[in-house]
Amino acid sequence: MSQTRGTAVARTPNSHQPKVVELLQPGSFVKVRNQPSDLPPFQLLRCRGGRCWVQQQAWGPLVQWEVEHHKLTSVA
Repeated sequence: MSQTRGTAVARTPNSHQPKVVELLQPGSFVKVRNQPSDLPPFQLLRCRGGRCWVQQQAWGPLVQWEVEHHKLTSVA
């Protein structure tokens, strides 16, 4: 996997087209695809193996939500 300016490119063995995913940093804020505008961004805790764990700050530290990486986008 190579990284260039905020994106990571993963090459799959069965495909000639690179799969581009956004590079998300732990501690940053993200939104889920099709997230309602009245729902605040989620804080990204960690990503591993195509899965990410996020939380709302109001949930407290013990409540986390596991989301597929490709469903998340960073908040500018």
